[in-house]
Amino acid sequence: MIKVNVILDKIIWKKKIKRPNYYLKEKFNKLLNKFKITSNVQEISIFLTNNEKMRQLNLRFRKKNKPTDVLSFPINIVKKKVGYLGDIAISYEIVNKRSKKSNFNYEFDKMWVHGYLHLLGYDHKKTREFEKMHKIEKKILNYIESTN
Repeated sequence: MIKVNVILDKIIWKKKIKRPNYYLKEKFNKLLNKFKITSNVQEISIFLTNNEKMRQLNLRFRKKNKPTDVLSFPINIVKKKVGYLGDIAISYEIVNKRSKKSNFNYEFDKMWVHGYLHLLGYDHKKTREFEKMHKIEKKILNYIESTN
């Protein structure tokens, strides 16, 4: 089971996703039921914000003075994956810009799935890690998109 706390920093998100809490709850339920990622209770927070806030967070935590699409702040990277896993922050403008070539929900799903895998301890610093994480992302996205 997972508890997802959605923090809506910018109301503009509701133009594209009317009820972000409900949307994410449904998606996570599908994800966890299908992939059995964990049998333990998890909790995460997803911060829906804009480029300016993402730039500030990126500067503060990664020393990069530019906005980014998604940031993950893992709390519990231990393999047992119990309890509060951490936070994910996502930029509206970047998701919206990328959605011009696909659709908003799909681009948004890519961001939170990517962030969630980081909270679970996946990374992509090395080619082998990137390939493993990318393969899992694609599998998850194919499943949650096919069940809409």
